[in-house]
Amino acid sequence: MVCLHNIRSMHNVGSTFRSADAFGIDKVLLTGYTPSPPRVEISKTALGSDEWVPWEYEKDGLELLLRYKKANWAVIGIEQTQTSKSISTDFDLNRHSIFVFGNEVLGLDDEILEICDDVFEIPQYGQKHSLNVSVSVGICLYAAHQAALAAGFRSQK
Repeated sequence: MVCLHNIRSMHNVGSTFRSADAFGIDKVLLTGYTPSPPRVEISKTALGSDEWVPWEYEKDGLELLLRYKKANWAVIGIEQTQTSKSISTDFDLNRHSIFVFGNEVLGLDDEILEICDDVFEIPQYGQKHSLNVSVSVGICLYAAHQAALAAGFRSQK
């Protein structure tokens, strides 16, 4: 699953739905003040995928993620921190996971980072060390797909 927490841009939300559809993600979780469908701005970027990719909205992102943790889902933060691991070398997924992406400027809230089972970052070599949220979603879903293939899991499509 993918969780977008406190995302401002409806275009980032729509693009996330498209990536979720492309990689067969079960559900998109929208939390905080992240906008949710139906919205023209989301549907335009999602190209309709917001109509068939399941989604759930919960204002309290921490509460929602804790519920999923209780149901044995791994909560994986995608954020640059002092201790984050690289998705290019350390991505080893051994159970159902929720990838959590935070605000475009502020990143993930500290309270959400504290409950994460792991925190990963995308290696970056330029000066800015910043990617658009929807671009990060696509990169992480591709990396997770590659890790699943390497572990012997095959796509059902």
